Amino acid sequence: MKFALISDIHGNAVALDAVLRDIDKCQVDGLLVLGDLVYRGPEPKRVLTTLRSTGATVIGGNADTWVARGIADGEAPEASLVRMREEREWTVRQLTDEDLDFLASLPTVHTVQLDEDTSMLLCHATPANRLKTIPPEAPEEELFPLFFGHHKGLRPRIVAYGHIHVPFVRAINGSVLLNTGSVGMSFDHHPMPSYALVEYSDEGVSFQLRRVNYGRDQAIAALHRAAYPHAEHLATCYQHGVRP
Repeated sequence: MKFALISDIHGNAVALDAVLRDIDKCQVDGLLVLGDLVYRGPEPKRVLTTLRSTGATVIGGNADTWVARGIADGEAPEASLVRMREEREWTVRQLTDEDLDFLASLPTVHTVQLDEDTSMLLCHATPANRLKTIPPEAPEEELFPLFFGHHKGLRPRIVAYGHIHVPFVRAINGSVLLNTGSVGMSFDHHPMPSYALVEYSDEGVSFQLRRVNYGRDQAIAALHRAAYPHAEHLATCYQHGVRP
């Protein structure tokens, strides 16, 4: 079995199209989407329509919650809150009530059973919290209870998450913690979409992090064409792989 894992599309349909074309070449058995689908990008409706047409398994992230119900005080930096709320309101205007209901209904976790003894847990930030930010260099004693302690039944062998927009694979106490990176907004100074492949066979599990070239200029043009609020912040992110 081979799965493609993507996360943090953030309304960047140009990047999503490029990643899906690359995934098509890899002949996967399933597509798994780890949240933050539409908020903070120029084409939220097209992203949502595209993802739903794939039949992918989708879980929710903090940005999906924000679109559905708003950004509460304390959930974003105070200096950015007004701008982020303006962007959220713009995003909501591009979507239907049915779209908003879909985003509100997304689960926080999903488990993929690879065999009788091996499972892969999907979450956006941590299994218990869609907003908590855990950097890849965090110590094992912090990571293990956060990612491998919130589950029912057997401890998952693999946990995959998104949220931080920095891809990595890390072995922890005989298990594997995987971050897919971001399709739509890279934060690691590498302005190309990233995603992960997880392949399971009788020989074991293999992991691959992939980067995809895409039309950054097209994505920036989409920001301006859509009259996206504060487009210059996202344009800098698209060009340089930094936080907006």
